[in-house]
Amino acid sequence: MFIVVGLGNPGREYAATRHNAGYMVLDTLAERFDIDICRRNFRSVYGEGRIGTQKAVLAKPETFMNNSGWAVRDLMNWYKAEPDHLIVVYDDVDIPVGTLRMRDKGSAGTHNGMKSVVYQLGYDNFPRVRVGIGNAEHGMIDHVLGNFNDDEKPAISEAVKDAATAVELIVKGQMHEAQARFNHKGKNNPK
Repeated sequence: MFIVVGLGNPGREYAATRHNAGYMVLDTLAERFDIDICRRNFRSVYGEGRIGTQKAVLAKPETFMNNSGWAVRDLMNWYKAEPDHLIVVYDDVDIPVGTLRMRDKGSAGTHNGMKSVVYQLGYDNFPRVRVGIGNAEHGMIDHVLGNFNDDEKPAISEAVKDAATAVELIVKGQMHEAQARFNHKGKNNPK
């Protein structure tokens, strides 16, 4: 059983914001694998299904970004998943728009949602997929809660699809393949 969590903020007003890149990737996975994300529990909206041959839960925490760890902890406790069967997908201001980075473990960096996840779980040895949303030019809060501009939309659309494929590869045990295919791909670094 894999738990795939996309970090973001609930509500229509946040749906297309940069901070909701994790939610966007989960929507793509849900569509690709016909998983209905509509159940509510674990401080999340979630759905169960399969990614390839593996059972999977796709979950969007509804705790708002900075408290994402509460939902992730609830999910991990209920499903009794191993740390390496948790995949967290989230936005990252430290990499260019449309660029992806995958790691099989590591620190939370500067991301408050990931800091909450690591704090609540008490470990950081789980895979993560980061979707680049670019650096803030005029204030971090306005940046992460703002929408992508027209020039960025094609790059983020492609990155969301690629991130969903990366999650699929990680579920299949192919982290190195995911890293080789996508870690250096992006608007400013084409592979």
